[in-house]
Amino acid sequence: MNNQNNIQVIVHGESASATRLNLTSGKFKLVIDEPESMGGTDASPTPVQVLLMGLAGCLNVTGHLVAQQQGLELQGMQIKISGDLDPSAFLGRSFEARAGFQRIEVTIIADAPDATEESLRAWVEETERRCPVTDNIHAETEIAIAVKRA
Repeated sequence: MNNQNNIQVIVHGESASATRLNLTSGKFKLVIDEPESMGGTDASPTPVQVLLMGLAGCLNVTGHLVAQQQGLELQGMQIKISGDLDPSAFLGRSFEARAGFQRIEVTIIADAPDATEESLRAWVEETERRCPVTDNIHAETEIAIAVKRA
């Protein structure tokens, strides 16, 4: 669905090796790698680590925006995210479990001294509902992958 209010995000990647990918998006650069046990150099985060980092970053931005709109004094946040991943499908060993995370747990410690339990609950529910990365993890998003010759 094209909408005139849409923001298009573009990421370009160039393979430096079988495990290392150099990425750019706008003026920003990021390298993704794998640990030595997977043939990488362990010099950069893995793709699944970057996914969870993106979730943390998005929850932070969305949480602060929602707090401001709700009149909640949010002085800061600490976010811990852990994900359970069965690598069997990725490695081609078994396809009984999905390739992605089976479960993601997020703990947010909100520095909001005057907030009630009820206002914190409403805040985190609205934050989760409005966070684009959370939405992409929760909902099925159409992905169109094309291949072209170099």
